Amino acid sequence: MIFAHPSEKLFSDHLDLFDIEWIYEPVSFPLEWGSGSIKKMFTPDFYLPSLDLFVEITTMNKNLITRKRKKLKLAKKLYPEINFKLLNEQDFYNILSKNESEIIQKAVAS
Repeated sequence: MIFAHPSEKLFSDHLDLFDIEWIYEPVSFPLEWGSGSIKKMFTPDFYLPSLDLFVEITTMNKNLITRKRKKLKLAKKLYPEINFKLLNEQDFYNILSKNESEIIQKAVAS
């Protein structure tokens, strides 16, 4: 599998390590329409079926975090029945440092 960023590969490796099922970029959510077509989409990095949760991984780049937060906020507004979570690399490492599957699942889902 080819990932867009090394942090996504690392996240998937740890999900595998703890037997947490995941699907990479399974669906895109339209966020903005105009002139009869979709103008903006949001494609979360992962879907975790056991948690019914879409996860977006981001780096510590402040501009990127800001852009992704805006997209996520809009996605939550347009699709309130869908569970979304944004994890930056620091969140991700904090979760993984605990090194327990149950803790990881709860932390990702919270």
